[in-house]
Amino acid sequence: MTVRPQIWVGIDVGKAAHHACAIDSDGKVVFSQKIGNDQHAVEALIARAAKSAQQVQWAVDPTSPMALLLITVLLTAGQDVIYVPGQVTNSMARGFRGEGKTDAKDARVIAQTARLRNDLSQIAMPDELVVAVTQLTSYRTDLMSEWVAGVNRLRSLLGSIFPALEAAFDYTVRTPLILVAGMCTPAEIRAAGIDGLTTYLAQNKAWPAGIGKTAAAAHAAAVAQDLALPGEADTAMLIKRQATKLLDLDHEIKELDKLIATRFRQHPWAKIIESLPGMGPGLGAEFLVVTGGELASFATAGRLASYAGLVPVPRDSGRVSGNLRRPKRYSRRLRRVFYMAALSSIGPAYRDGPSRRFYDRKRSERLIHTQALLALARRLVDLLWALLRDGREFTLDTPNPVATAA
Repeated sequence: MTVRPQIWVGIDVGKAAHHACAIDSDGKVVFSQKIGNDQHAVEALIARAAKSAQQVQWAVDPTSPMALLLITVLLTAGQDVIYVPGQVTNSMARGFRGEGKTDAKDARVIAQTARLRNDLSQIAMPDELVVAVTQLTSYRTDLMSEWVAGVNRLRSLLGSIFPALEAAFDYTVRTPLILVAGMCTPAEIRAAGIDGLTTYLAQNKAWPAGIGKTAAAAHAAAVAQDLALPGEADTAMLIKRQATKLLDLDHEIKELDKLIATRFRQHPWAKIIESLPGMGPGLGAEFLVVTGGELASFATAGRLASYAGLVPVPRDSGRVSGNLRRPKRYSRRLRRVFYMAALSSIGPAYRDGPSRRFYDRKRSERLIHTQALLALARRLVDLLWALLRDGREFTLDTPNPVATAA
């Protein structure tokens, strides 16, 4: 058997199994097979590839948690692994014959993309702390989705039997949730009276400063409605259950936030990131997840800003030049990190800070609020990149970030 000098192995990642396709330098398929998502199957695949070629280049499409075992086994075995983004795979697939989509075809497209392009990112061994933060933040995202859906469900139920009470409070805070977890019909609230409501809220650890106002507003809403609407009893039961679930979920989210902050602050970048105006442990953890906790892929601040979608791209054609537009391919998650950091950095806590002055200057240049925030977000990218590069924390004496990051 003649051993080929090099092959490219593309792997379409799945939950229970992956599909691997190897091609040679001529683009011909060397082998194509399905493998299980377990260590021994991946090791057997590595052995087969080694028998087929002296040099093997591996390529995978997602770097999500379901690919973690695959990537870890490959890197532990000393293999060279690159990342082929899903959008690139989808675009390349249109250049192949046929409209069918199979795991085998996707794996072949990934392999062909790796063979034709030399600008794809290398995958390094994931940092254990970053992986932990990734899992925690992903779980928090799921909890927040449940929270939003639960609040909307609660408001819909409450509005169907007691519209005035639904409109009276913000049910994303604990005190109104504590109220409707125990009493949510006009009759129940009228029977309790203001004193009964106050006692109930105090016993269930509602926010002390808001108890009196909440009790008065709820009682006023109950006095204004003396009708019992159809289905009130069963709907009230569902409201109380939903409010109890939301209280438990709120507690879980807060405990998870503390854990995320603890894990984040174990990273060497933590103090530097938190020193930046507007960047707390939550946004800092998101930044670690997106960047992998290293700047090797971002040689300049401009590349980091481009990945965050904060650098306009040209759209020139013929004699039309200088036509810039918002990019379509970028990390929405990273863009949100810097946008929210920019928004926080002009808040009351930083009233006279450099971010507020920069924002006000942009507004004076007739930029709208969103444009000024995006400009500030771009500035924060430059500043954070420079701070991480130099290994120092932000102070008011920090030099101009644009000049530092140049």
